[in-house]
Amino acid sequence: MDSVRRHIPYTPKAPIRQGIYSQAVVVDRTMYISGQLGMDTATGQLVAGGVQAQAKQALINMGEILKAAGCGYENVVKTTVLLADINDFNNVNDVYKQFFSSNFPARAAYQVAALPRGGLVEIEAVAVLGPITDAS
Repeated sequence: MDSVRRHIPYTPKAPIRQGIYSQAVVVDRTMYISGQLGMDTATGQLVAGGVQAQAKQALINMGEILKAAGCGYENVVKTTVLLADINDFNNVNDVYKQFFSSNFPARAAYQVAALPRGGLVEIEAVAVLGPITDAS
């Protein structure tokens, strides 16, 4: 059986891991991006401004990780959105559609009991590396 290639991309432009996990793991052409909080990389703190500001920062952080692996938001095929309050679903959607505007990734959204550091939203993703051609 052939071995499977695993790579751990890293960028200092996204929050530095604070636990026993990686920002992302690439296995062959599939990248699994760890949940991103709305943390400012310069301060290491959650951004002010509520759930929309945190969602925007989380997606910016995700974009930096995607760039580190040589791809972008168009390569994302699945996301999971974790919310401290499911009533923020529409507010997060308003931000989400600024980053994903067509050929939307599959997605799940859940309310959770709590998020790390008191975050209001955390977003994880799965992306496929390389050029993607949409079927017609």
